[in-house]
Amino acid sequence: MNIIFVLIPIAILFVIIAAVLFFWAIRAEQFEDLDRQGSSILFDDEEPSTKEPQDDQREP
Repeated sequence: MNIIFVLIPIAILFVIIAAVLFFWAIRAEQFEDLDRQGSSILFDDEEPSTKEPQDDQREP
C-alpha cells in the first residue's frame, strides 16, 4: 500500500510534463500545417540532378 504514495506523485509529474510539452508545441505552431507534411511525400519538389564527371575522372 505504501507504493501508492510513490506512484501518485510520479503520475502527476508525468501529466504535468505532458501538459507543458503540449502547450509548448501549440505555442511553437507545431500543429499549424498538418496537411503539408503528409502530402509532401507524394510529390517531387526537385528535379534529379545529373552530375557530369569532373575532368580528372573522365576516360580519355
